[in-house]
Amino acid sequence: MPREIPKAYEPQEIEERWAKTWFDEEIFRAENSPDGPVFSIVLPPPNVTGSIHIGHLLEHTQIDMMVRWHRMRGHRTLWLPGMDHAGIATQFVVERELAKQKIRRQDLGRDEFERRVWKWKAESGGVIKGQMIRLGASCDWTREHFTLEPKLYRAVMEAFLRLYREGLIYRGRYMVNWCPRCQTAISDLEVVHAERPGKLWHLRYPVAGSGDAKEFLVVATTRPETMLGDTAVAVHPEDERYKRFVGKSVTLPLMNREIPVIADTYVDREFGTGVLKITPAHDPNDFEVGKRHGLPEIDVMTNDGHMNPNAGKYEGLDRFEARKRVLSDLEALGLIDRIEDITHSVGVCDRCKSEVEPRISTQWFMKMKPLAEPAKEVVLGGTIDVVPENQRTILLQWLENIRDWCISRQLWWGHRIPIWHCADCKEMVPALDSRVEIIEGHARAASGPSQCPKCGGAKLTQDSDVLDTWFSSALWPFSTLGWPDDTEDLRKFYPTSLLISGYDILFFWDSRMIMMGLHLAGGAEPKDRIPFRRLYLHSLVRTSEGAKMSKTKGTGIDPLQMTRQYGTDALRYMLTSMAAPGTDISLSEDRILGARAFANKIWNAARFLFVNLEKVEASGLTLEELAAPEIRARAPYPVRGEGALAHRWIFSRLAAVAAQVDDALENFRFHEACQAIYQFFWGDFCDWYIEWVKPQLAAADREVALAAWRNIFAAFDAALRLLHPVMPFLTEELWHRLPQPAGAKSIALDKFPEPRPQWADAASDDAMAALQEIVIAARNIRAEMKIDPKRKVSAQFSTTHAAVRKLVEENLDPLLRLATLSGLQISSAHLDPAGAAMRSTARFDLRVAYGDATDRKAEVARLKKEIERLASDVESKQNRLADENFTSKAPARVVEDLRATLVARQLEHRKLVDRLKQLES
Repeated sequence: MPREIPKAYEPQEIEERWAKTWFDEEIFRAENSPDGPVFSIVLPPPNVTGSIHIGHLLEHTQIDMMVRWHRMRGHRTLWLPGMDHAGIATQFVVERELAKQKIRRQDLGRDEFERRVWKWKAESGGVIKGQMIRLGASCDWTREHFTLEPKLYRAVMEAFLRLYREGLIYRGRYMVNWCPRCQTAISDLEVVHAERPGKLWHLRYPVAGSGDAKEFLVVATTRPETMLGDTAVAVHPEDERYKRFVGKSVTLPLMNREIPVIADTYVDREFGTGVLKITPAHDPNDFEVGKRHGLPEIDVMTNDGHMNPNAGKYEGLDRFEARKRVLSDLEALGLIDRIEDITHSVGVCDRCKSEVEPRISTQWFMKMKPLAEPAKEVVLGGTIDVVPENQRTILLQWLENIRDWCISRQLWWGHRIPIWHCADCKEMVPALDSRVEIIEGHARAASGPSQCPKCGGAKLTQDSDVLDTWFSSALWPFSTLGWPDDTEDLRKFYPTSLLISGYDILFFWDSRMIMMGLHLAGGAEPKDRIPFRRLYLHSLVRTSEGAKMSKTKGTGIDPLQMTRQYGTDALRYMLTSMAAPGTDISLSEDRILGARAFANKIWNAARFLFVNLEKVEASGLTLEELAAPEIRARAPYPVRGEGALAHRWIFSRLAAVAAQVDDALENFRFHEACQAIYQFFWGDFCDWYIEWVKPQLAAADREVALAAWRNIFAAFDAALRLLHPVMPFLTEELWHRLPQPAGAKSIALDKFPEPRPQWADAASDDAMAALQEIVIAARNIRAEMKIDPKRKVSAQFSTTHAAVRKLVEENLDPLLRLATLSGLQISSAHLDPAGAAMRSTARFDLRVAYGDATDRKAEVARLKKEIERLASDVESKQNRLADENFTSKAPARVVEDLRATLVARQLEHRKLVDRLKQLES
């Protein structure tokens, strides 16, 4: 690679080139990393329909940081990627495309529809893989998997059949969440509850056989259309108001059907009228009441949310249109008692956002209690470490109250349930084993029964349902490593070391992997069967105002657009620098600009080194002589003269920061790791070390220059390796401009800086801190006095500490240069603050006289103008705070902020007045 570094840092070309190189050369294969302790992690498989969003980028960056860090520490590292077939989402996309051609999947038939989906997947699916490659995810792409590929299909069949034979999977008719748009059952976790304004209609049900035509029982409902399926009304058995009605009947309005009045303790006497309509086919609580009382179940809806023949004259109407028609008819009959405006929780499908309909349906379920108990034990016992702690508590509470999981979906895209139904005796017959056959490149169960073992019948039909997508995802950590076979990858990399995922899928995915791994994976002990040893649940990314990002609300951010604008490295750094465990991230452009400025700083530091190297090469120094790997490995080199301290200090700082970053990453404090690296690279290395040793790089003494260059290149190389996990592209580009060992391919395969104890030098740290304090004090005085940045002024320095005085005398030249001073008068005498700007600390006083540094006449004029402005500002704020109308109505926080600002302005005003008096005297 050419050594010359362009003046401008343009990340796009760099990132695209290295992303392609890493992928084409398979840099991140597990076999390329050292054969040390194993670190393995699986990618939470994104949907095949998806594209990168800002949450993905945060998650993938945090995983990538951990993976690159472990790889560089000498671990045999595997980041295993893959895609989820996303049953509902993918079928939704393909059906939408077919609808544009006025084609329904039913018109095509199941086999042809599946072919169309596979064709779509080949042409349009998996966009996110290309995006991940472009963004530098250091996955082992040679081990990529897809949840519907033959190997994983077989694993799903094996898991289902084992659980079915153990009685943990069963089929039953129960209340489920039904999505009319997706036309499938969905689990409780896939229902999103939103608070919405609505109506509570109070309806009159005439008492049957009553002599009084106006005798009614009044019930309340938010879904009037379901009353068409009512099979009872219920009251509390101890409610004196209604005891006389128990055992009687009411006439169901509009259907003219008599239904019984029953007594059940489920009824809340204090809610509404104390009378409930019971619709067992359309409400989960009513379903349980119906079972206790032997009530019929009347389903009045079709799969797509229209009214069916059981709804009488309302047949064919959409459920919401039927609601309007029912209410209109009830009003005409005088059967609406009253209408109440309410806010209530409405369940919607997490995929398509349609309002969910509770319905009775025959589905496949998994018993979860037997699986949850072992999961609780490994979390409670610390076999799986969950971070942050509050998420561990949430997980344990959910496992404690877990319900059976509805695992069947009424789709055609997915793992078809390997159960056959006998047409003659209705027996359910499982596949003989988990073998799969490949038809047109795609897998399906291969060992379906040829006859019914119960009646001998040959009319067997495979169940039409497919498994919930999360079922196959729950097997992901071990199915991708070869389970149920005993593979080398499974033996080496399972259990995986870590899982990083969003806390929003803790119940969907993380918990189910724990349960399935413990029950199905091999190993005698729980510690050998768990899917991962540590679980880190990362934050969510929000807008600068703290709101959750939403495309529909226009607050979503396209991370790919941001990377094109600012660079991937800058965006990675910005996200992880704010990623404190347990706190969400508020995204702002200022933070991104700050991260981009950091990348520019690093680029410019590298450019400075190589541009200045060209100037000294005339003296016979070469890059190989200064920065060869074996040269860098022997740093720090001893340096004579005033720069010796800075050289010892930078390597002491490097050792401390390496230890700090190790500790931060080990404990998922990504923000602390980023801040430590930032402070070292920008502050210690660029702002202090480079500036301090500049003269030595061009020293006439060849030995001084040689040692200085060797140290600065060694420190620069270490700083690049320290930064690499968070900014991989920039560091890869610059690392290759240094001499590297023969055959070296990537900084990702180099070593992470070690916290070497032999570099630790407390004396150098303390001495350098004292010198930095003096320079900063001088710079602050210059800023306060508004001295031209290029103008040198003299100063007086006083300290009673002999060691500090000696330190200043030994490092006088760099102090004068960095503080832009023409001279420094050093003494132990007391300094008079009059007529000067002064800084005092526990170790020294620093004084710059006004006469030496300022144009007295111009400064007096400036101060008077500034004092006048501040006086006006103080008066304005005082008047506002004296206004009782403002202070009584404004939020308390606004008033307190105004008071704090007033105090700050008053202090600033007094300070300037004092300075003006000194100048005028």
